[in-house]
Amino acid sequence: MTVKTILIGMRITLRYCFAKTVTLQYPDVAPALQPRYRGFHFFEIEKCIACDLCAKACPVDCIYIEKTGPRKIDKETNIAAGGLMTRYAIDYAKCMFCALCVDPCPTECIHMGNIHDMSGYTRKDMIVEFTDLAKEGLQTPQPLWMNSENPPDWAVKRKKEWEQYKNSQDKLTGAEAKRREEMAKAVAPGA
Repeated sequence: MTVKTILIGMRITLRYCFAKTVTLQYPDVAPALQPRYRGFHFFEIEKCIACDLCAKACPVDCIYIEKTGPRKIDKETNIAAGGLMTRYAIDYAKCMFCALCVDPCPTECIHMGNIHDMSGYTRKDMIVEFTDLAKEGLQTPQPLWMNSENPPDWAVKRKKEWEQYKNSQDKLTGAEAKRREEMAKAVAPGA
């Protein structure tokens, strides 16, 4: 019986040993991401009521939320109003991409994104301040390669999707200027 199991294992090993290797020419070719891929988050700050449920659900305590007052969701527009978000940050040095923060969100404002790589030079670079991103009109952090002079075609296409908020399917879909205005209102007094 032992010899039989060894032969079965060796057969599998030899089959893969002589199989043709597949090399992905990244970054020139986009990696194939599965539909349920859990990448770096994208966050719709204009819908967030700062209830802290995502932070409480996080098993490694990598989500930091600060607000000036209570926020409530407007049923007509599906946009939060009230206090300001002074900080919404995720420490990706700690995050294990388990998506436990996504499920409890009552307004569905945090989602797992399609960014598969993000690098930084220090630990501080791994803390993403989503309130700062919202001031720039962004919902997700931009990888270093996204800001290069000549990114590959697939990266230009993905950046355009992010700038047009293709991941946000709600009442503001197609109204990029209105979404940017609501994002600014959520983080800046008098905006």
